[in-house]
Amino acid sequence: MIMSGSLVRRSGVALVAAAALVALPALPALPDGTGAPGAAYAAGRAGAAGRGGAAQAGEHWRGGWAAAPQRPTEVFGKNWSGEGFARQTVRQVVRVGAGGAQARIRLSNRYGTAPLKVAGATLARADQGASVRAGSVRQLTFGHGKSATIPAGGELLSDGVGLRVRALESVTVTLYFDAPTGPATLHALAGATSYRAAGDHRSDVGAAAFTETSQSWYYLSGVEFAGGGPARRDGIVAFGDSITDGYGSTFGTNRRYPDALADRFAAVGRPRGVLNEGIAGNQLVNTTADFGEKATARFAEDALNGPDVGTVILLEGINDIGMSEVAVGSGGPTPEVSVRQLIDAQRELIRQSHRRGVKVIGATLTPFKGAAYYTERGEIKREALNRWIRTSGAFDGVVDLDRALSDPADRGRMAAAYDQGDHLHPNDAGYRAMARAIDLDAV
Repeated sequence: MIMSGSLVRRSGVALVAAAALVALPALPALPDGTGAPGAAYAAGRAGAAGRGGAAQAGEHWRGGWAAAPQRPTEVFGKNWSGEGFARQTVRQVVRVGAGGAQARIRLSNRYGTAPLKVAGATLARADQGASVRAGSVRQLTFGHGKSATIPAGGELLSDGVGLRVRALESVTVTLYFDAPTGPATLHALAGATSYRAAGDHRSDVGAAAFTETSQSWYYLSGVEFAGGGPARRDGIVAFGDSITDGYGSTFGTNRRYPDALADRFAAVGRPRGVLNEGIAGNQLVNTTADFGEKATARFAEDALNGPDVGTVILLEGINDIGMSEVAVGSGGPTPEVSVRQLIDAQRELIRQSHRRGVKVIGATLTPFKGAAYYTERGEIKREALNRWIRTSGAFDGVVDLDRALSDPADRGRMAAAYDQGDHLHPNDAGYRAMARAIDLDAV
């Protein structure tokens, strides 16, 4: 298991989340991206950010699922990112927060060193394991072609295809690579099983050919839908580190806090896409080999690049504090950061969001007393940053996760009922508590 206790001691990393929200002012909506019917794009990094892609006239695309791309790494255990793929089919299952009548996918070659050829792709409703529901397999095209090439550092958006998907339903994306890909852009901590088969099995309904498994996602960075409701800019991005990524939640059950938040919206008849853009171990100020680019560098593409993003929930900074005290991953301790640097980084993310008309909810850093990288000096920094988040007025709203998860008898420590066991990451109950604390009318 990639979320074993031994790995917790090895990595000791955390992420972000949310709690009691204050009311948020409405920000002006931005126009939706439109273009020729069925158009697709493959763009370099400078041109990819902010493009909502193409839709039929009058259609509104919504984010249903997302994952943040990372450079190849095996910090959470062996995966397929270093070797890549050749004459192989990769099948990946994801659960969507919001659905619709048409679907399309986003693929990322952000960390590829050469163009990536995608020989073919399909989308289907998921069944058990690597199998899909009969009659639901749809061949995907890219600019009306069955194959496409993504430039190194680029992103690819498929054409839309008719497939009616409900909120909280799982879909299966299958990619076939007929030529060597080289090392693969991935999302390391999937918390779900991916499958691999030799040869071209993109259209298979059954699972027999998919004899290999992995616990990461490869190249797939988004699933989007149209025809699922009125045109509203209501997509929510949960941005942060491993607490957002869902480290410590039960594997394969979609119990991360963004999943629990999507569950709440669906339960009241208002399904919304809650897009998980967490990367375990990520930092605000420092880029690391194993845990992604720093937040200020990746935010525009990961948080603001969706077609309907209206709100970002920002929970990040605990790794900047802890990993400057104790070495985590393949490198030594990262450079020490001051509270002022953490504040400046969060202000930069707020500025980037507001320039795009996106609201930002600031989340206080959760308790970490007893964690592998806890120090008293780090706790002083966490408390100071949390005071600023609560009182500065810089955010459009505040989520006090510190209070939501802390032990009333020791506010620096996570309550035992919410602790996954490493005193840093919540368990399933903790992630549900985070989602419950969010005012659905305020995001």
